[in-house]
Amino acid sequence: AALPGPAPADWVQAPLDPAVRAVLVGFDEHFSYAKLCQALRYLLRGGPDCLLVGTNRDHRLPLEGGAAIPGTGCLVKAVETAAQREAFIVGKPNRFMFDCVASEFDVDPKRTIMVGDRLDTDILMGNNCHLTTLLTLTGVTTLDEVRGHQDSDCPARKLLVPDYYVDSIADLLQVLGE
Repeated sequence: AALPGPAPADWVQAPLDPAVRAVLVGFDEHFSYAKLCQALRYLLRGGPDCLLVGTNRDHRLPLEGGAAIPGTGCLVKAVETAAQREAFIVGKPNRFMFDCVASEFDVDPKRTIMVGDRLDTDILMGNNCHLTTLLTLTGVTTLDEVRGHQDSDCPARKLLVPDYYVDSIADLLQVLGE
């Protein structure tokens, strides 16, 4: 939606839905200044009782050929900055989503593998949930990054180290077919 009127004083006059109790920030290719203004207005009106929820903190999404686009984390950061508070992240690396799935299905962490292409979301979530982790090198992560974390004495960096890695998800599919 467009901003209602030409001046900031007009922008804060748009009606707010009284039923809104949370602002959810997810991937939105139409994210705009108007939406940022509305999110802030809801959060200010509701104070701490209005939840600020983000789907994930991925800062960029890789595309073929080494290109990338901004990820949801950029949008979450914009709202967090405006609101001067941190969002509760329901996606990776937070274990919230895993706990939701595990509460509905019989998931045995010892027989579950987290496969992903990012250390700071996929692998960290897997390690936080005590799952076996497999990194695929077709995304944003390089083997040099893994080695840097592996060689570190920092416990937080050790949580970014996968149990296994493959060059491509196709390698995993080949093994599963055997």
